[in-house]
Amino acid sequence: LERIWTQTMALFARQIQSLRGPAALATQQVRLASTEVSFHTKPCKLHKLDSGPATSVTLNKEDALKYYRDMQVIRRMESAAGNLYKEKKIRGFCHLYSGQEACAVGMKAAMTDGDAVITAYRCHGWTWLLGATVTEVLAELTGRMAGNVHGKGGSMHMYTKNFYGGNGIVGAQQPLGAGVALAMKYREQKNVCITLYGDGAANQGQLFEATNMAKLWDLPVLFVCENNGFGMGTAVERSSASTEYYTRGDYVPGIWVDGMDILAVREATKWAKEYCDSGKGPLMMEMATYRYHGHSMSDPGTSYRTRDEIQEVRKTRDPITGFKDRIITSSLATEEELKAIDKEVRKEVDEALKIATTDGVLPPEALYVDLYHNTEAQAVRGATIDETIVQPYKTSADLLKAIGRA
Repeated sequence: LERIWTQTMALFARQIQSLRGPAALATQQVRLASTEVSFHTKPCKLHKLDSGPATSVTLNKEDALKYYRDMQVIRRMESAAGNLYKEKKIRGFCHLYSGQEACAVGMKAAMTDGDAVITAYRCHGWTWLLGATVTEVLAELTGRMAGNVHGKGGSMHMYTKNFYGGNGIVGAQQPLGAGVALAMKYREQKNVCITLYGDGAANQGQLFEATNMAKLWDLPVLFVCENNGFGMGTAVERSSASTEYYTRGDYVPGIWVDGMDILAVREATKWAKEYCDSGKGPLMMEMATYRYHGHSMSDPGTSYRTRDEIQEVRKTRDPITGFKDRIITSSLATEEELKAIDKEVRKEVDEALKIATTDGVLPPEALYVDLYHNTEAQAVRGATIDETIVQPYKTSADLLKAIGRA
């Protein structure tokens, strides 16, 4: 009897253990599932397309925290740039991206290795997203050696690998973006070139020349109009006979996207990239967004719109606070986690500011470097017709090495 009892209890124990395994696994699956949440986005408007991006999207905790941090870095970095300009530590032009962060961060989230970007002059955030440090961006704005191009480019001329910069001429980047896409097709790359421009550049003749060639050759280029409502100080309704910029490619299909929703931007860009990668050719995208500052820092931005309008957008459509509310409500993140990120971002920007305001500037010899590639030192005319200088250094790298900054 004792042996039977022992065998019975052993069998019972194995049965209990077999039940515990799946039960424990089920509990773990529920816990894992809670780190990924589904959201609904505003539907895209379509032009010459039968279907578009999905409106149901998923987001996991890791990505949620990353997207929040990326947008906060850009916002705080731009705020720091604005303050530096007011203190006259940044000279010349300075165009801020505050309010449009969901566009850049959302598109970057959909990019894959080898994809390229070229944009206009709101390029600080893109420069950072594509590999530069906050220090390199802010130091470039103040003209210091620690800058992205050692202080020689300034606000509109920063570059990283596969980022072909800000461009200071209105619309100049549009045909260049088509050219980058042509190179990709020639190399048989499965990549796209995201070519960004504002609504103020949407009426440029070169855009229509570029879209025509892109469609003729089915180039993998996304022509993205970041429509923030104003071209300099002119409202879109006063400058464009048609404000549906996603349809302006005519024979090039297009989609309209809510540019204040990072998830809508990410999913639309993924979809658009797949469209181009499949060999169907170019696509037009319109990101409906808003900028909080004027066209540039010299524009107060309140002569052609009211302060109440700006505050209303901040309260109801801000891309960062809106995203923050969604990830907290869905339990993807806690207030404490986001406060910790805010603190970390503040520290990173503050440390970058110290370097951007104290680092040295390039010596005068830097005026003569980086003029030609792979040539002997050239004779360059100086400030007057009878002054000629032979390049003391051919590249910035040579100069920085000579002064101990390599």
